[in-house]
Amino acid sequence: MIIEKAGDTDTGAIRAFLAANFFLDDADDLEAGASLLEHGIMDSTGVLEVVGFIEHTFGITVEDSEILPSNLDSIQAIAQFVTRKRNGQSTSER
Repeated sequence: MIIEKAGDTDTGAIRAFLAANFFLDDADDLEAGASLLEHGIMDSTGVLEVVGFIEHTFGITVEDSEILPSNLDSIQAIAQFVTRKRNGQSTSER
């Protein structure tokens, strides 16, 4: 079993979204820190889909300056981004 570093509920929701909307052989086998871009799972259009998912699912506004690989390129990065946004921390300088 993969241990997620950010909230398990958030990472589970992110993993489920990716499995439903992107081609993955087995979403459960994808490491939380694996690059979605480098593995060809997500492209630039996919990033926009993930942004929409984050905003709709978590009720968080993603600013243009926050659309960065450091925030959105892996399950772990997305979950940590969501956590930082919920805590009111800066997310565009990473």
